[in-house]
Formats: sequence, C-alpha cells, structure tokens
Amino acid sequence: MNPALRPRPGRPAPAPVFRRRLAALGRALFPAVSTALLMILAAAPVGLPSTVEAVTLPCVFFWSVFRPGAMSAPAAFALGLLQDLLTMAPFGTGILILLLVHGVAFRFRHFIARQGFLIVWLAFCLFAIGAATLDWALQGLLSLSLPPVMPAALFSLVTAGFYPVLALAMTRVHRAMRDAESLA
Repeated sequence: MNPALRPRPGRPAPAPVFRRRLAALGRALFPAVSTALLMILAAAPVGLPSTVEAVTLPCVFFWSVFRPGAMSAPAAFALGLLQDLLTMAPFGTGILILLLVHGVAFRFRHFIARQGFLIVWLAFCLFAIGAATLDWALQGLLSLSLPPVMPAALFSLVTAGFYPVLALAMTRVHRAMRDAESLA
C-alpha cells in the first residue's frame, strides 16, 4: 500500500453522532448564552443609562415564543439573576419579571408565533408595559414610597424600540438554527 494513502496513527476522528450532539447542545444553549453576553455588553459603562433590562426583555420574550425549549424557566431565572446583579436592582425583581414574561409568553406562544411581525411587536409592547408597571410597583413596595412614573414609562418605550432590531437578528439566527436542525 502506498505510504501516503495509509491512515496516520493517532486519535480517531470524532463520530458524526458526537458532532450532531455538540451542535444540538450549542443550538440549545445559544439563546441564553447570547442573551447573557448581550446583557454584559449593555452594562458596560458608556455614560448612558443602563440598557440591560431593555435588551434582556426582548430576548427572553422572543426565545420563549419561538424556541421555548432553549429559553426555559431556569434560563429565565438565571438571566433575571444576572440582570439584578448587573443593574444593582433589588434582589429578585428582575428574576420575578423575567419569569413572568417567560411564563406568559410560553403560555401564549402558539397564538403569538402564528402572527405577523406587527402583531408580535404590539404583543411585546404590552409585555414591556406590563414589565415596567410591575417593576415600578415592586420598587414602590420595597422602598415603601411612590417612585416616579417617568422612568418606568421611558423603560417601556426604550424596550419596545429595541425589539425590532433585536428581533431581526434573533429571527435570522432562529432560521439558521432551524435549517441546521432540518439537515441533521
């Protein structure tokens, strides 16, 4: 046998099954890990108000609706914990809000996922208003005083404004992941 054609000794190539499992694990972890990285980038001190919550809420909503297996309740809990730590919010407020957003979006995902972008965006705007209202109420309850309404209103507007840009990127990633799954 020609020595150039003989297989070289060493480690065998990984089995295709291992590669498929690794790719599936990557697709399962991508939504939560990419959201966490985006949150960390949003928390960078750039002289502007923190946009951590404004990027977290659209990601949790989107992935809970369109890829609920990858955005589970434990992932939403971990992202809420990271949000509370990054924003120095009262412990548990971000966790509660993200778990509620995840739960409601998961519950209505069959209806929301069949709609066009405008209806999904309007549904998300309702989620943003609800999350801002709940955050405002929790802040008031924990401080035993009535907080100003304007930061909550601004939060819901900024969050609703971030959704189309983030949804465009997440939609492309979701389609690529779906196409990869159909080939596997």
